Amino acid sequence: MTDRFNLTGQAALITGGASGIGKAIAQAILEAGGKVWIGSRTAEKVETAVEELSKSAGGDAVLGQSLDVTDDQSVEETTAKALESFGRIDILVNSAGIIIKKPTQELTLDEFNTVHESHVTGTLRCCKAVATAMKEQGSGSIINIASISSFVDLVEVTAYAAAKSAILGLTRSLANEWAKHGIRTNAIAPGFIPTDLNRKFLEGTERGRRIIENTPMERFGTADEISGAAVFLSSPAASFVNGHTLVVDGGYLACGIGDSFAPWARPDE
Repeated sequence: MTDRFNLTGQAALITGGASGIGKAIAQAILEAGGKVWIGSRTAEKVETAVEELSKSAGGDAVLGQSLDVTDDQSVEETTAKALESFGRIDILVNSAGIIIKKPTQELTLDEFNTVHESHVTGTLRCCKAVATAMKEQGSGSIINIASISSFVDLVEVTAYAAAKSAILGLTRSLANEWAKHGIRTNAIAPGFIPTDLNRKFLEGTERGRRIIENTPMERFGTADEISGAAVFLSSPAASFVNGHTLVVDGGYLACGIGDSFAPWARPDE
């Protein structure tokens, strides 16, 4: 590995880091020489993930605890413990979130707000929590996980799509405001990546078949294929990349096909 992508000496805090894309990013940062603190709502999942990740990285390179990004105290405590353990936070990856799939007319405002609290407010809450330390260091890389739904319509996930679209605006705003402190803020917009969050909507479904059909690479992506983008954005190789959203979607956006134009969204046809 060249020095441009070397993360030795850097410490990362990863929300949603016990599974899926967050866990894959944690593994990649460890492989690049960094240390990681993972947070997730379920303590048992965190313990399991820390144990698995530690097998290849060593115990003191991987730490974590339960984290609820919708709770101020939880975020503040997690940030403080990560700082106490590592002495610094160089990288923040905001990967925590939930999804509710149902027709918009049936979606309650409470459900809509719950999704936004997790994705948008939770992301901002974590960004603010690490900002003080990053400003004191004079450096930092924040990576927000957006989505393909930040760009194209996805049927019956209105709250999720709206939240992920908001992530793009939040990313640009922080990139503009905090660059003077040496903090870079970027986003990654994954394409269709089966994880615990969405697997039941994608694998073995007509919707999933059509998505693959309309993806030039003719398959779903994997969480590991998102992790390389995170290492890049965290690394010296991306030292002049700020306010950017890196799409990793197998070419789906290049087709220009949104969910509402797909046959599965028109059951009467």
